[in-house]
Amino acid sequence: MNFGFTPEQELLRDQVRRFLDDNCALPEVRRIMKSAQGYEQGHWQQMAELGWLGLIINESDGGVGLNWVDLVVVLEEMGRSLYPGPYLSTLCFTAALIDITDSHTQKTLLPGIAEGKIKGSLALLDRPGDPHVDNISLEAITTGEGVFLSGSKPFVHDCGSADYFLVAYRQAQDFYLALLDANDPSLERSHSATMDFTKRTGKLTFDNLDISNAPRFKVSEHQINRLFDIGAVGVAAEMIGAAEAVLAITTTYAQDRIQFGHAIGKYQGVKHRLAEMYVDIESFKSLVYYAAWTITDSAEELSRSASLAKAFASDAFAAIGIDAVQLHGAIGFTQEYDIQLYLKRSKWSRASFGNADFHYEKIIEQKQNSQGI
Repeated sequence: MNFGFTPEQELLRDQVRRFLDDNCALPEVRRIMKSAQGYEQGHWQQMAELGWLGLIINESDGGVGLNWVDLVVVLEEMGRSLYPGPYLSTLCFTAALIDITDSHTQKTLLPGIAEGKIKGSLALLDRPGDPHVDNISLEAITTGEGVFLSGSKPFVHDCGSADYFLVAYRQAQDFYLALLDANDPSLERSHSATMDFTKRTGKLTFDNLDISNAPRFKVSEHQINRLFDIGAVGVAAEMIGAAEAVLAITTTYAQDRIQFGHAIGKYQGVKHRLAEMYVDIESFKSLVYYAAWTITDSAEELSRSASLAKAFASDAFAAIGIDAVQLHGAIGFTQEYDIQLYLKRSKWSRASFGNADFHYEKIIEQKQNSQGI
């Protein structure tokens, strides 16, 4: 099986790279991440025109009709630049629309997503913890007047910029997703503090919110877990580009920084760690590529493949971020240097859609179940 990128995919990578270099270099990233909105609407419309927002949307719905391996190319480059914006959250929202909702809902929303007019996000978990259905506890209350939600959904990615949310809740032992308009006056949104300002997170609060007339979709545990797996693959793909950027920045610094009359890159303690970074990145890169392929081509392998990729990437990128800052010395911790931005991204990525411990335990549990243990 050949997992090399096609000439078309390499052209897509070059296009994404040129766009981000021209429009979203790190000084621009710093400006955008401090803005109230947290992303640049002009960039968003340009990405829509380039087709990136509709990569996995069928051509009949206004998209490009490509697959997740193509999408990994875009996510890698966005991770490399620490692109601040709701791309990944809208991508996961789009995947849920395609997998779960009816044709009417898809025809209503997917063209708008591809055109850059609609952004979305998933609101799944109700409490801190792993991406598991046990952490979906919001219960709908049915009365003679309708169906109501009261509670909150923390940990909603890009909560402030989304136009629609797919909200997970329980009703009579079953799971559902409700499609909610962000402009509903009964839906309260608030910002949550985060270490990585390029990744905005917020909380949705419902106070007796009537969802009787909202599109609602009954889902299985398997479908919810698939959404968690897709999110894990998306985060891991961004981690590839971010980790490669860390290696490049640190290697350049090691070549330029003079200590005791020599560039510090001459010393074995530095060279060995840079080599270990490279090996770690190449190792989890192949796992991510395979996991992305399974999303559309081998769905039965997705759960295990996504966990392998996310687990390895989470531990590796976290270690790479810490070591890179240490190789920079004390200045690596200062706001002036860009390397600390990547360390913060590694912290966000490690926990998002499950940390390494969760995914390794999940792999073990799957193995035991397959063996009847």
